[in-house]
Amino acid sequence: MNFTKDNLDMYLKELAKEYKKRNRHIPAELILVGGASVLINYGFREMTTDIDAIVRAESVMKETINYVGDKFGLPNGWINTDFTKTDSYSRKLIEHSQYYRTYSNLVEIRTVKAEYLIAMKLIAGRKYKKDLSDIVGILNEQKKQGASLSYEMINKAVIELYGDWNKIDKMNIELLKAALKEENLDDMFTSVMKEEQEAKSIILEIDKNYPDVIKADNINEILEKAKAKKKQ
Repeated sequence: MNFTKDNLDMYLKELAKEYKKRNRHIPAELILVGGASVLINYGFREMTTDIDAIVRAESVMKETINYVGDKFGLPNGWINTDFTKTDSYSRKLIEHSQYYRTYSNLVEIRTVKAEYLIAMKLIAGRKYKKDLSDIVGILNEQKKQGASLSYEMINKAVIELYGDWNKIDKMNIELLKAALKEENLDDMFTSVMKEEQEAKSIILEIDKNYPDVIKADNINEILEKAKAKKKQ
């Protein structure tokens, strides 16, 4: 399923309407992170495949999410909290969220501030997803909007969310530093996107030929070896 900004707004509106039917008085709050947060706040992302969120609502919200998913033929977990089990999650994300929109006067949608979103992307840092191109894309659009981010701002976000930079891949840090110095971020964004697409193709091919070999803890090592072999 591809979620765009337009159809995501429609699904969230429907979600709020159904939630209100089930729970007329108690407000709910969804903090969208990851690709959904990028999609809502920036123009360089055309779509995302799922909605990662922090859900602050009555238990009936889960039932409502499932109902709306079934109604529109959306995949199970179209809104999910799976990311809370990953290194990119921090309880302090709630403090650094920002208002987006309220639906049905009951369900408030929030997203993550730019520098904290970059901090999350640095931690995730998947070379076969859109984590790295999202970093460059956010920096680029912030710059175009006259609200450039500095290393100091991102460092503050990383420290506040995670305490230190120890869980961030050194290559991701180097990419960030290069992007902060780069004048032509449009070209850099295109280049990083191309690398991600190539990496994804390699991973899919390996997974097709050798099912169950790729795991979360070895995927980067396998990817680097496959890239090196391809170059040879």
